[in-house]
Amino acid sequence: MASVATVFLTNRECPWRCIYCDLWKNTTTETVPPGAIPAQIDFALTQLWRNELNEAPSDQSGTRGTRPSNVKQIKLYNSGSFFDPQAIPPGDFPAIAERVCGFDRVIVECHPALVGESVVRFRDLLHQSAIRNPQFAIEQSLVTSAATKLEVAMGLEIADDEILSKLNKRMTLAMFRRAVEFLVSNGIAVRAFIIVKPPFVRSEEEALVFAQRSIAFAFDCGATAMSLIPARFGTVELQALAQTGDFAPPKLATLDAALDYGVGLRRGRVFADLWDLERFSNCPKCFAARRERLNQINLQQVVFSRISCGTCGAPAELLSAVEQLA
Repeated sequence: MASVATVFLTNRECPWRCIYCDLWKNTTTETVPPGAIPAQIDFALTQLWRNELNEAPSDQSGTRGTRPSNVKQIKLYNSGSFFDPQAIPPGDFPAIAERVCGFDRVIVECHPALVGESVVRFRDLLHQSAIRNPQFAIEQSLVTSAATKLEVAMGLEIADDEILSKLNKRMTLAMFRRAVEFLVSNGIAVRAFIIVKPPFVRSEEEALVFAQRSIAFAFDCGATAMSLIPARFGTVELQALAQTGDFAPPKLATLDAALDYGVGLRRGRVFADLWDLERFSNCPKCFAARRERLNQINLQQVVFSRISCGTCGAPAELLSAVEQLA
């Protein structure tokens, strides 16, 4: 178990514009000026310190390179790609590294097409900043190697080139594999995002088969963690696809079975996204228990017995049907 702070950075819109993504709603129309991203991180770290100290630190610069004792890792998510120079100015990398080098791990997100030498440069800046930081001189155990410091999260979405093309992902499975291999070869950990029942997947059984294939593919490539995200309404394109029968959000049972499969592989960490989970349930009687089951699987990485419900039926029926299809 590790506590993680997630910082949502405001910057320019992602250029890919996948049809399922609505993160453009919280972006700027132009590239942010130099210094804006480090300032946003300063603001976020101030809130973390206020939570720990019950007051804001008197000098923000005094918290750079350090972290509150109750937060071990930090995610810098920017509604796009951290290594998109139009989103995060590369000139800010040293200042960003200085601010977050005290965390055990720094997790950023990126499109596979933008994975390259800039990632290695940021990895090195994190490590160099940690070594230079005074408090690490007497706590050598905290000077983690570059290999354990940085993790890059990438959207695989679904292990199917045809559907990826329809989603406007502008990525192939071969591109994803090459990006993971590059990161792993440079000692950088990889997290994969997988969409459960994305557009153009019509049945729950098919959605689970695709989720299983996608989890296995990500592990085969070298990812060590992945997040299963149930597809949600949020864009005009998805509303139109719903009218043609090409999109409908998954049922909670599909997410249940996908998480069980991923964790059951014992090949790495697999998490279910629980945000706004109630919209995927049609049974208020068993929802709370089923949500808590998913939460405990996330926390313990152990598959627990499924919740049986006389009102909505046993979700195990879906898994049985999929096993027959596979």
